Amino acid sequence: MKQAKSSHPNRDIIVIGSSAGGITALTQIVESLPASFPAAVLVVQHVPPYSTSNLHRILDRQCALPVLVAQDGQLIQPGTIYVATPDHHLLVEEQKVVVKRGPKENRFRPSIDALFRSAAYTYGSRAIGVVLSGVLDDGTSGLWSIKRLGGITIIQQPEDALFPQMPINAEQQVEIDYSLPASQMAALLSQLTSQPVPPTPKLTKQERKLLETEIIIAGKDNAFQMGIIDLGELTPFTCPECHGALTQFKEGKIIRFRCHTGHAYTISALLSEVSTNIEAILWQAMQSLEETTMLLNRLGQHFDKAAQNEIAQVFYQKAEVIRERSQAIHESVLRQEILSGDISYQSLPD
Repeated sequence: MKQAKSSHPNRDIIVIGSSAGGITALTQIVESLPASFPAAVLVVQHVPPYSTSNLHRILDRQCALPVLVAQDGQLIQPGTIYVATPDHHLLVEEQKVVVKRGPKENRFRPSIDALFRSAAYTYGSRAIGVVLSGVLDDGTSGLWSIKRLGGITIIQQPEDALFPQMPINAEQQVEIDYSLPASQMAALLSQLTSQPVPPTPKLTKQERKLLETEIIIAGKDNAFQMGIIDLGELTPFTCPECHGALTQFKEGKIIRFRCHTGHAYTISALLSEVSTNIEAILWQAMQSLEETTMLLNRLGQHFDKAAQNEIAQVFYQKAEVIRERSQAIHESVLRQEILSGDISYQSLPD
């Protein structure tokens, strides 16, 4: 994989990530971009994998620029907006769009982090990363990569976002260049794309290897063969998706995990997924205990009909014990809390 040279005089690639509440912000940005806008724009909006996205139509109605659904191998043209396909990662590589169905990151495909990393690696200091409204912290790690390679980092002002968690998480862990309302971003982007860029900072050998590997994994789903386990610190944790071994990575203040099959998590996304799985496990345990209760009662009824009352009572008593255990688990399910790193600021006083 070749890294693009940073000799281009201007910033010419903009990557935008959004989730819950993001379409409103995206619309505010694109409706103010001029027809002469000189940079390409690539957008990842989290959408359900089973649905057909109409985002390109929504944005196209509001925008003077052409808005396209990204296609694998498509040449990247300036003044064009490319929108990610549901259930596929959107990446960039040597002036081309890459659309692949690699492992999920932070439970999402497409992943904001995957797009941002590929833009940072390919375009270096020419890249501009924008994180908009959303929950949890997809985009934070990718924004860190953009900053590390000399690009510009922008977040939607948390007070302006319908769901401020993604901008807040990025602001807490990455050096952000600009924080502003979505309605003001088009003017800023026009200004930034007209400015010359500094040289792209050099990565260490280890940093380059990890970044290259993660971009390849997002596109090809071969993490184990790529040796991802050897690039970080092996942990005792397992992947909630496939139960593979998780390797830990650190980027500044960011802690991330990736399993040997390729699934990736920030610590916040991992906590959220693990706590969600606990609820599913509790429901399964409750279902099994209730099924056992029904079976024991059925056996008790069988021996009642056979006039073997003493044996029947043994089964009825066991059924009552299991029923009480089932009820205790049911109460635990109702009290189960879905956790994530967002509790760090949700718990703070206003």
